[in-house]
Amino acid sequence: MGESEEKAAEISLKDQGNEFFKAGNYLKAAALYTQAIKQDPSNPALYSNRAAAFLNLVKLNKALADAETTISLKPEWEKGYFRKGCVLEAMERYDEALAAFQVALKYNAQSSEVSKKIKRLRQLARDKKRAQEVETMRSNIDVAKHLDSLKSELSGKYGAEDSWKEIFSFLVDTMEKAVKSWHETSNVDARVYFLLHKEKTDTEKYAPVVNIDKAFESPHTHGSCCSFLRQYAEESFSRAACLVAPKSTISYPQVWKGQGSRKWKHGQDNGFFIQLESPSVRKLWFIPSSIEKGQTLCRDPVALDIGMHEILPRIFKQA
Repeated sequence: MGESEEKAAEISLKDQGNEFFKAGNYLKAAALYTQAIKQDPSNPALYSNRAAAFLNLVKLNKALADAETTISLKPEWEKGYFRKGCVLEAMERYDEALAAFQVALKYNAQSSEVSKKIKRLRQLARDKKRAQEVETMRSNIDVAKHLDSLKSELSGKYGAEDSWKEIFSFLVDTMEKAVKSWHETSNVDARVYFLLHKEKTDTEKYAPVVNIDKAFESPHTHGSCCSFLRQYAEESFSRAACLVAPKSTISYPQVWKGQGSRKWKHGQDNGFFIQLESPSVRKLWFIPSSIEKGQTLCRDPVALDIGMHEILPRIFKQA
């Protein structure tokens, strides 16, 4: 076979590959480009075309290798850098993709396709960075650091006893689990968690968690629930309790002691409440949340005036 015949065969294979590519048969197109490369291994256009086929087949490492070969064979041709940028974009390596597209633009400043890619990549890079920041914020929420003033208040009430440390740890643990649940499901169940007495509590009879999702349906159910919780706290010898309830559950104004929404300073923020009950100390926090880059993000706990906003009245006898 003469040189001109080989050239015709190569063109034929490439053209066949292009037809299959246009028809969406990327596997067949890649196979034909491979045959053409065997006949003409130094033709950058063949590697560029096969890179595009591999990209559509999501064979990203192969596509990237072909893009690099295209560049090495023809360093001043923008197509190789364009292919490389597209593959890196698919790999979510946005900074590297942006750099490749910028080189492509250097060799073809008129390319609107490359300019659009650069604009899109800059936005994707910003979005990715923000999403990473949100994820870091989600995983680094330190509720304990927002409760330092409570430590001194508890130790002041309980003196040198270790019991205040147990109450503090119980609160932090309950709050952290609620934050985790909110991050995963954008919800928490309305429950009261009890810090049971290690020696005195009959654990066969009294569980450490009581579901109170019906408590906020009306003043009547609220009153009945509070009576039940007081009895439960006393008979189980509990030392403290933590209420966790989503804001959306609080559905009648009596919870706000008849003050209505004008006393609520947190607008329409979604979120949930944590109320600590013990014989000596009562506290209330609201944990607001927002949606950031498609992810639920809890904000820092906000201390509330329990006299104004209590979710439940006192359930322990005052020490």
